[in-house]
Amino acid sequence: MTVAERIDLVRRICSFERRRCGTDAERRAANELAAILRAGGRRAEVEPTYVHPQLGLIGALHCAIAAAGSLLATASPAAGFAIVLVAATSLYLDVGGRAYLVRRLLFRRASQNVLSRGPAPGASARVVICAHSDAGRGGAANRTRLLHRAARLGGTGAARIGPFQPPFWAMAALLPLIGARMAGIEEGWLSALQLAPTLLLIVAAFLFVDIELSPVSPGANDNASGVATAISLAEELGAEPAAALDVWVVLSGGEEPLQAGMRSFLRAHRDELDPAGTYFLNLDAVGRGEPRFETRAGWIVGLRMGGRLGELCEAIAEAGDDGGAQPAPLRRPSAGDSMPPRLARLPALTLTCRAPDGSVPDLRTRADLPEALDPEALERAHALALELVRQLDRDVSRRAGAGRGAEAAAVG
Repeated sequence: MTVAERIDLVRRICSFERRRCGTDAERRAANELAAILRAGGRRAEVEPTYVHPQLGLIGALHCAIAAAGSLLATASPAAGFAIVLVAATSLYLDVGGRAYLVRRLLFRRASQNVLSRGPAPGASARVVICAHSDAGRGGAANRTRLLHRAARLGGTGAARIGPFQPPFWAMAALLPLIGARMAGIEEGWLSALQLAPTLLLIVAAFLFVDIELSPVSPGANDNASGVATAISLAEELGAEPAAALDVWVVLSGGEEPLQAGMRSFLRAHRDELDPAGTYFLNLDAVGRGEPRFETRAGWIVGLRMGGRLGELCEAIAEAGDDGGAQPAPLRRPSAGDSMPPRLARLPALTLTCRAPDGSVPDLRTRADLPEALDPEALERAHALALELVRQLDRDVSRRAGAGRGAEAAAVG
């Protein structure tokens, strides 16, 4: 698939307007993507699931509950402490993809994942090429200027502040202050210290509500570009199959509400995914900027990402010629569809493209249109992803050959 064909596919995906998680547009887009995979000679199925799509309300509820607990603590410190602790614990577990507490107060909507199993189930290993097909909402917190300013705070070209970090650490700061009240300290300076994180939580709650009320982005770069690249890779790897890899494709729904679709996929297929031989390659926003591969990700606490895939990316970067843009490592205070596999102890890595300051241009804004995509960025990301899969194939083949040689020696 040429880069022009990939951009045409991006336009085709974006024709399903407002394909937010849990909408009919997302469902129709998923059915269309399954049909495209089948037309390319692959088996494909649409797997239904249920998710909580209200990302803005999820964040706002946690902030509002914690702010209410802080205010209540002036009259009843023990009750306020308990409420803030519940909000902080729920937020940490929720954005970490471990458990849902407060989120369960909201309604669920139907979503779906598109799954295309590989043609070589007996291969030595499996690579799952994934990309999310849903689009996210905008809002003041997602404006490009604010994202660029947040990115510059990192000092090294990569954003260090994510949307859930300030409210979580505000909750964490409240706990010892309210604990001091429980110990009988009722000084004026304590109220002054408690005021700052409480105000931050109130502001964060309004920003999250603003996200929930904002229009849905066209989602050309984030993430129709990743979907088009995943389908193109599947086509190319079908024409020249990997020797030791079974290539799966997963086009997930429900990524915007914190990777809910990928979590559902892992629950449904945990028995098929061998940790010793399954690798997840996630493609996210690969249509503008320079290629990056994540080394650390997480909404609150960063986790090391990549494993063997990260080592291979580093080798590709070191061996690359000087004439082209080389992939650079990326540490980000957020997460994509590589996070649920990482939490399930499966090797996982996200490939993306970023502006020089580490931000994603026009992320979740109305300007994220197919016309804004950079064909050269799409081509660089595609070439990097294909080279990574080829390198992984050679690496798995070498290890499989060494294993067979050791077995033969033991028998001899």
